[in-house]
Amino acid sequence: MTETRSNEGPKGIPDRINVLLIGGGGREHALARGIAASPRLSTLYATHTSNPGIAALAKPVDVPVSIREIYRLEQFCDKHDIGLVVIGPEDPLAEGYADALARSSEGGKPARLIFGPTKAGAKLEADKAYAKQLMRAASIPTAEARVFTDAEPALEYVRTRMEPPVVKAAGLAKGKGVLIPDTIEQAADDVRSIMVDRAFGDAGNAVVIEERLSGPELSVLALTDGRAIMVLPPCQDHKRLGEGDTGPNTGGMGAFCPSPTADSDVLERVELDVLVRIVDTLRREGIDYRGVLYAGLMLTPSGPKVLEFNCRFGDPECQPLLARYRGDLLELLWATAARRLGDIDAQWDERATCCIVMASAGYPDEPRTGDVIEGVQEAEKLDGVRVDLAGVKRDDADRLVTAGGRVLGVTALGATIAEARDRAYEAASKIRFSGSQMRRDIGASVTATA
Repeated sequence: MTETRSNEGPKGIPDRINVLLIGGGGREHALARGIAASPRLSTLYATHTSNPGIAALAKPVDVPVSIREIYRLEQFCDKHDIGLVVIGPEDPLAEGYADALARSSEGGKPARLIFGPTKAGAKLEADKAYAKQLMRAASIPTAEARVFTDAEPALEYVRTRMEPPVVKAAGLAKGKGVLIPDTIEQAADDVRSIMVDRAFGDAGNAVVIEERLSGPELSVLALTDGRAIMVLPPCQDHKRLGEGDTGPNTGGMGAFCPSPTADSDVLERVELDVLVRIVDTLRREGIDYRGVLYAGLMLTPSGPKVLEFNCRFGDPECQPLLARYRGDLLELLWATAARRLGDIDAQWDERATCCIVMASAGYPDEPRTGDVIEGVQEAEKLDGVRVDLAGVKRDDADRLVTAGGRVLGVTALGATIAEARDRAYEAASKIRFSGSQMRRDIGASVTATA
C-alpha cells in the first residue's frame, strides 16, 4: 500500500468510539497519545494507569486484569460500550485476550473489534519452534535451525557445530531469550542456562538452535487485516545493552526511523517473500490475523532473512514510528481490526525520528526501582521531542520514580537521522535519575550518510 495523503477515513467507522488500551509500557504510552488525539475518540480507558503518562490520557479500568478472570474485563467492556480494544504487549495476546474480548454484531449488539491477533495468531511470536515450522511451510527465507525439548540432545548437537550458533528460548522471554555466544562452550552453557537452570522459566521448555547469520539487522513492521497488508516505514532497533552492540540482549535500548539500510527493492522483497507469504499461510491455517506483523530481519549477502516474527508493535520501534504518523491513529487501528485497511492512505512526516531508551540501574538483570526522576518536562519543551514513560510510577510525594528496567524513551524528530539523534540526546541529557543507563551510539552507524 502506498503512503499518500487522504482526508477520508475508512468506510463504516463510527463517529465516536470508546477504546480500551491494554498494556502499560512506553509503547502503550505512545499508542495512548495517538488515540487520544483522534476526533473520533469518545473515551479512552486503560488497564495500566499506574503509568503516569497513560493516566494523563485515559480513565482507569476498575476490575482485575487477568486471563483467569477475563470475564470481568468482558463485563467492563459491555458496561462501558467499548467499540475497540487495542492490545499492546505480547503476553495478553498469547494468553488469548483477543479471543475472549471480541464480540460479533449478532443479537442486535454492535461489534467489539480487537486490534491484535487471536491466540492462534500470536503463537507466531509465542512459540519460536512453531514459527520456524510455519516459515518452512511458507518457503520464507530464514536461518537453518533445529528444535529441542531435552537438554542432552541439544548439547550434543551444539558440540557438532563448527561455529557457535544462536540459542533461543522458544517461548516468550521479554525480549531477552535470544543468546548469541562467542564460543561452542558458551553455547553449551546457554543451553544449560535455558533448559536446566530455567533462566527464562517455561519459555525454555524448548530451545531453537540456529545458524548465525551476518549482516545489518532491520525491523519491518506491517499492519494486516488478514487480507490487505500495509508496510510501515522501516525501523532499526538496538538490542544490546552496551555501545558497539556489546553486553546482554535487552528489550531494546533505542531505535530510529526510517532505516536507510532498507531501500525500495529490499522492502519490496520483504513484502513479497516474507509478509505476503506468512499472511497467506496463516489464512490457510484458518487463523484470522488482524494487527501488527513484525518481521525482525537480517540483510545477509544472499538477501533478507527472517530472525523472528513478533505479533505487536516493537518497543521501542513503536515510539519513533508513531511520532512520524500524521493520520488519525484511531482510524488506522479501527480499520485494521474491521478488515477495512484498504480504505486507509497513510500519512507520514518526511522527517526522521530517533528514540533513546533510558534504563534503570541494574538493568537488565536486577533493575533498581524507586529512584526519583527529574527533567521530563524540561526535555519535552524542546522542539519535536516527546518522552514516553514506561517503567515509571508516582510515589507518595507525587514524584516520578523508576518502577522497572526500561524507564522511558526520548523520541525526537529531525530533518535527518543525525539531527533527530542529536536532538534526542540533548533532550535525554536533561532527564536525571540515579544510576540511569543509556547507549550513546543509537543511530551512530548511519548518521554519516543519513
